[in-house]
Amino acid sequence: MLQILLSGSDKNMALAKTLDAKMARQKVIANNIANVETPGYHRKEVAFEDALSAAIDKTKLNGTRTNAKHLPLGRSNVGDLQYEIFTPVDHTMPSGVNNVDIDHEMSQLAENQISFSYALRFMKSNYAKLNSAIKGQPIQ
Repeated sequence: MLQILLSGSDKNMALAKTLDAKMARQKVIANNIANVETPGYHRKEVAFEDALSAAIDKTKLNGTRTNAKHLPLGRSNVGDLQYEIFTPVDHTMPSGVNNVDIDHEMSQLAENQISFSYALRFMKSNYAKLNSAIKGQPIQ
């Protein structure tokens, strides 16, 4: 998806930011799993994908700020994207001790690992193409 919507450095920046968010999500999920039996612990999540989608949405107007005091207009810059760690509002307590559901966390962990691997492979492919172009070799 990023390959079609972005070009050059924006694509690489989006991939780097995505990998950062995936690594943070991995840590957050691991922390949730580690605290599955901690009384009163509230699970955490990482939000990033919605901000990325908004930043690469070509249908939104892209404004330019001429003064730092002006309000931002339209899409945000891909380089300015940051993930956010938050505690979701979830009053259910599947374990009876806290709101961590081990089955949900394990499925999120697996999904995140697959997604991270795909993004890493995609980034590696982009840099291999760039390296081939620099060396004047055909793209493999």
